[in-house]
Amino acid sequence: MSSRILILYYSRTGATQQLADAIAQGVEKAGAEAVLRTVEAPGEPKSSRDLTVDVDDLSTCDGLILGSPTRFGHMAAALQQFWERTSTEWLRGVLVDKPAAVFTSSSSMHGGQESTLLSLAVPLLHHGMILCGIPYTEPGLQQTSGGGSPYGASHVEHADKEGAGISTVERDLAVALGTRVARIALQLQSRS
Repeated sequence: MSSRILILYYSRTGATQQLADAIAQGVEKAGAEAVLRTVEAPGEPKSSRDLTVDVDDLSTCDGLILGSPTRFGHMAAALQQFWERTSTEWLRGVLVDKPAAVFTSSSSMHGGQESTLLSLAVPLLHHGMILCGIPYTEPGLQQTSGGGSPYGASHVEHADKEGAGISTVERDLAVALGTRVARIALQLQSRS
C-alpha cells in the first residue's frame, strides 16, 4: 500500500524548489510516492520541470506539503489564488483527516518566515487536514543558524554565505518533515 504525498509549491529563484526536493526525498525514504506540483504565476515563465497543480490532485493525494517563499509574511499570490478555487473540494471534504505540513524560504532571517508558515497552514486547516510540524527531537532544530522551525521547514538566503542553496541542516529538516508526513499518511491508511 503506497501513499501519494502532494508537494505543492511556488518557487521563483529556486530555494523553495530545493526544499521541495529535499521533502520529496524524505517522502520516498518513508516508502511513499512524492508528487511534486507547482502553480503558474502570471507574467513568469512556466516551470519546465514540475507539472502545474490541478484541483484533482487534492482528491488523489494521501497527504499534502505546501511551500512558498515569503511575501511580506504571507504565501505567494499564485498559491493563494489556487486555494481560492478549491471551494468544491472543501465542500466535498477531499482533504479531511489527511496529514499536512508547510515550508518556506526568505532572503533574510527576519523576513516573515513564521507568519508565512502560519498563513500557509490556514487553508489546510480549513480543509480539515491534520497539521504536522517538526518536533524538537530533530537535532537540526537545535543546530540551525538559518532556517527550520517547529512550524515547518525553511531556508534563509542571507545565511547562505557560499551560494550553495539550502544548508545541510535546512536540508535535513526538510527531509525529516517529508518523512514524518509520509509516515503518518501510511499509518492512517493502514488503519482505514
